Amino acid sequence: MTNTPTEQQEQVAEPELPLLSVPADGLPPVVADEAALAQVVAAFAAGTGPVAVDAERASGYRYGQRAFLVQLRREGAGTALVDPAALPDLSCLGEALRGAEWVLHAANQDLPCLAELGMRPTTLFDTELGSRLAGLPRVGLGAVVEELLGLRLAKEHSAVDWSTRPLPEPWLTYAALDVEVLVRLRDVLAERLQAQGKLAWARQEFEHVATTPPPPPPAEPWRRTSGLHAVRSRRQLAVVRELWLARDGEARRKDTSPGRLLPDSAIVAAARAVPRTPQALAATSGFTGRASRSRLPLWADAVAAALALPDTDLPAHQPRGDGPPPPRTWAAKDPAAAARLNAARAAVSAVADEHGLPVENVLQPDALRRLAWAPPTPLEESSVRAALAGRGARPWQLDLVVPVLVQAMTQAPTRDEGIVEPAGS
Repeated sequence: MTNTPTEQQEQVAEPELPLLSVPADGLPPVVADEAALAQVVAAFAAGTGPVAVDAERASGYRYGQRAFLVQLRREGAGTALVDPAALPDLSCLGEALRGAEWVLHAANQDLPCLAELGMRPTTLFDTELGSRLAGLPRVGLGAVVEELLGLRLAKEHSAVDWSTRPLPEPWLTYAALDVEVLVRLRDVLAERLQAQGKLAWARQEFEHVATTPPPPPPAEPWRRTSGLHAVRSRRQLAVVRELWLARDGEARRKDTSPGRLLPDSAIVAAARAVPRTPQALAATSGFTGRASRSRLPLWADAVAAALALPDTDLPAHQPRGDGPPPPRTWAAKDPAAAARLNAARAAVSAVADEHGLPVENVLQPDALRRLAWAPPTPLEESSVRAALAGRGARPWQLDLVVPVLVQAMTQAPTRDEGIVEPAGS
């Protein structure tokens, strides 16, 4: 009997990877008092090897990015689940781990909230960043675990409200399993990076992540409102700003995520409609939900404040900053700079392709734009190296890109060849 195409596909389908669903040592209790914390500190200080660290936030539910659960695992100590809502000072735990290599996935997401608790690594291995440098096509934790360890991680609890108390057991199991795989993942990635000749590069990247302070808050955070590109006039921008500030103040007061009070889409809709009465605002898209309706007077006052501003106090179309203008305008403003940018981008892309690296990891796009807009004089390797190092480029990046950048920019034509602005630039 001849098999149908569907039956043939079913026969050759690869078996599903095993699901990691139960912690190897069982689910530990949540550490929520000083006595239990002291036991964890002693155990982890006596442990050996790297320590896997993770943190769970409730950014979609609570105001800010603070941690509501900290997970750790180390050889000889097992797994610990610590409640920072009950224990907001974990500096004793951070001190116990001094000198140990911390293993995190996407460390720059968790390090700020861990630092708020008094936990700061001295050395670091970031499995997400390491996966990027190793050329993996997908770098989420679940995807990397599947690719390198042949296991599946359940991810259905990744976006739950971690401020919930008590935390449900399935959520805690999910959290414990995340740190259970990290050290194994670190070892496999280190071997792969070593084989590719990239481990020294990765070490420089990890040190940069561990030692670089977080960037200062933006001067105008309201400009991060999703959909702001659809807002055209300065008066409309003022509506966005006043609504954003009113929402942020209320969210901080209520300790809730700003988007749960009023979505960005509603702010943009109000800015585009410019409603001049509370009744008109109530009829605007996005203001029909219970949370936004209950605070309608607050939103109406914000819109009224924006409409009452004199023209001199309206926000500028472009944010304040010391950087170059948007690259899409370079061809008209400075054709030579536009040509340099095109040539420099092509050179960095070629380096990225040659080494199997994401182009943004070869050189930070902002540093490349600043260099092309205002190159040092004279334009030579020593001056370009100094300029990029001053922007935070690491030695391995400089070794790769400086020679090709100097060649590309010095040979770039000075006539306007037009600029095609890539997404996300």
